[in-house]
Amino acid sequence: MTHAVRIHSNGGPEVLRWEEVALPEPGRNEVIIRQTASGLNFIDVYFRTGLYKVPSFPATIGNEGAGVVEAVGVDVTEVAVGDRVAYCMSLGSYAQRRVVPAQQLVKLPDTVTDEQAAAMMLKGCTVQYLIRQTYPIKAGETVLFHAAAGGCGLIACQWLKHLGARVIGTVSTAEKAELAKAHGCDHPIVYTEENFVESVKTLTDGCGVPVVYDSIGKDTFEDSLDCLQPRGLMVSFGNASGAVEPFSPAVLAAKGSLFLTRPTLATFIATPEQLKATSSDLFEVVGSGSVKIEVSQTYALEDAAQAHRDLEARKTTGSTVLLTGA
Repeated sequence: MTHAVRIHSNGGPEVLRWEEVALPEPGRNEVIIRQTASGLNFIDVYFRTGLYKVPSFPATIGNEGAGVVEAVGVDVTEVAVGDRVAYCMSLGSYAQRRVVPAQQLVKLPDTVTDEQAAAMMLKGCTVQYLIRQTYPIKAGETVLFHAAAGGCGLIACQWLKHLGARVIGTVSTAEKAELAKAHGCDHPIVYTEENFVESVKTLTDGCGVPVVYDSIGKDTFEDSLDCLQPRGLMVSFGNASGAVEPFSPAVLAAKGSLFLTRPTLATFIATPEQLKATSSDLFEVVGSGSVKIEVSQTYALEDAAQAHRDLEARKTTGSTVLLTGA
């Protein structure tokens, strides 16, 4: 037996329950991990509320974690008992122990702690596919990244600066503006105090930016389009404020033959080879010190409901980790 945070129905943070659950034996290509840390991400809220569907109820949510391999299936060759490992996009991380397919795991280098891994796997791999694959950033380009003081945002600001980009970022408070600036954001915009479209146009001499990375969704989508230069790319990769309303593709034509994509991390790490390439790129910039992973908040795993409340109220900054105590 082990303990996990599960939901029996969709709803608010109150549906998260700390429960004792059975731990199955690993299959031929699976391993058991004693988890030390689980990352907190907005995608967890989507699964909790029902925006994203869980396979069935009751369900253990959470999509990234780190820990130590305790047992392996008979056909597992990728990892061994005692290895420190991490993963992302594998539903069920809010648990002290769990079974995971071996091909979803990556071994952790000595330069990365368990807490850092739990804080960065999903967010860091997301940033990698955004700025290295979806729209590969070139030195000298100016970009707009929303939620620049969030978990993805702080990693993105650092990595973008490492690539030589000029970074414009939106934040909700002056305090978060200072945080984003300290992590490489050249021009933090406090969107509660100024119109970010006007600010972007001013900062780009009226030209706009070639790419916008938007995880906010409904509240920023239309204005984000107005920040783009002709033939610019809108990368909509999240719905923190709600799903984007349906709209006519003619809008993209009217605003300058714009491009729109709605990528997901799962598509970019669908194979073991893709996962290894993406995570290796992340480990390299973290290991070199170009990107620093800072855990801004920690909660006990059984306090996941409070962590969700704080995340949704935008009381958190950077990365948040749930500690299992296992």
